[in-house]
Amino acid sequence: MSSILDYRILPVLVIRDASLTSDLARVLIDSGLPLVEVTLRTDESWSALEAIVKSEELTVGIGSVSQESELRRALDLGVKFAVSPGFSPELFSIAQQLEIEYIPGVATPSEILNASRMGAQNLKWFPAKALGGVPALRAASAPFPKINFIPTGGLDLSSALEFLKEPNVRQVGGSWMLEEEWLAKRDFVAISKSITESLARISSEI
Repeated sequence: MSSILDYRILPVLVIRDASLTSDLARVLIDSGLPLVEVTLRTDESWSALEAIVKSEELTVGIGSVSQESELRRALDLGVKFAVSPGFSPELFSIAQQLEIEYIPGVATPSEILNASRMGAQNLKWFPAKALGGVPALRAASAPFPKINFIPTGGLDLSSALEFLKEPNVRQVGGSWMLEEEWLAKRDFVAISKSITESLARISSEI
């Protein structure tokens, strides 16, 4: 998990054309952010995941996980981590048994409490913007000083920077660098520029 959290941004990919994955992997690597969460939100997700894990320089995870079968299939493909939008004790236990790095999602103090009681140390705070942003995270996380949060959902670079200034946030998840419009147009120059600018801003301001 430490190698995943070394990067302050976790790019979240919603892919509708699996043929993009090879070029996209190269852009992520060359731009200095060799990390990606491929979400299970489209019909192309599994095909994209199967293709992108072949890039040895890229750390690939699977997102939107809700079933044990998805965890097992992803692990067989060689993914390094898995992320869920919510918290399921059963799914968390299965992930532990499979020994895959797993980041469950939480939105309430009760979910944080249940996850921490099971040993979770890294939790996705989702949907970060809709939940109320930084003030909401501060309030909900105050009783849990040892938990690291990964705010995700509706973020842009500006809101990501605000979250990253919080002591209990080592990383944020976001898709602002992988906008669907850019992907549809295969505008890898725009994607690369956004990644580079985001990393530069974080380096200078955090």
